[in-house]
Amino acid sequence: MPLIVRTVAVPKSAFASPGERPDPQVHVDSLSVDREHVEKIGLLTPTKFTLVDDVITRGATLIGAATVLRAAFPGAEVRAFALLRTRGLVEDIEKILDPCVGRIWLDGDLLRREP
Repeated sequence: MPLIVRTVAVPKSAFASPGERPDPQVHVDSLSVDREHVEKIGLLTPTKFTLVDDVITRGATLIGAATVLRAAFPGAEVRAFALLRTRGLVEDIEKILDPCVGRIWLDGDLLRREP
């Protein structure tokens, strides 16, 4: 059972045009922490979370989920893991397997990701 649940449906980013993908605030407004689940598993004051996603495109879903977690558990460290990351419109991909450690953040209203 997930700790964060989607309470309002949002358009799926994979099928949206680049300018129509949901931004982080849309995700924040559509996600919430399942308090019943928190109580059931006995989470009192967690200090670390790892969000798990299948694919990161821009990172809007992860930023939204991290924002919801930080609001529910102030001071907790939030990290993320994704199986795949997109590379944008890259003409030639040198190798498929290219693990990395990076960062996703909001810079004003702009979503930034490196790498």
